[in-house]
Amino acid sequence: QVQLVESGGGLVQPGGSLRLSCTASGFTFRYSSMHWVRQAPGKGLEWVSTVNIAGGTFYAASLKGRFTISRDNAKSTLYLQMNSLKSGDTAVYYCATDRNGDQRGQGTEVTVSS
Repeated sequence: QVQLVESGGGLVQPGGSLRLSCTASGFTFRYSSMHWVRQAPGKGLEWVSTVNIAGGTFYAASLKGRFTISRDNAKSTLYLQMNSLKSGDTAVYYCATDRNGDQRGQGTEVTVSS
């Protein structure tokens, strides 16, 4: 079955950076568009970014320029490089096989605080 395992979250100061990873198994990763979604405390799931099978990348308008999504098909791994982090980026981040996050991993928590 599909398994998605995120890692790389933690506590970071405003302006800092983190790189999230997601290791996928149970499906043909290289033939799947992959997505990052997040859920801030007390809020619903929010789409963050998508990378399609051709390597095309897409971002939520509010995040473009700060976040970079990438994939390594040989390792079946998805990444999210997050720079210039703000307190509003505090959330649990999930990788997902669909943009809505219906099929997602257990998440990795990112806290941006001084």
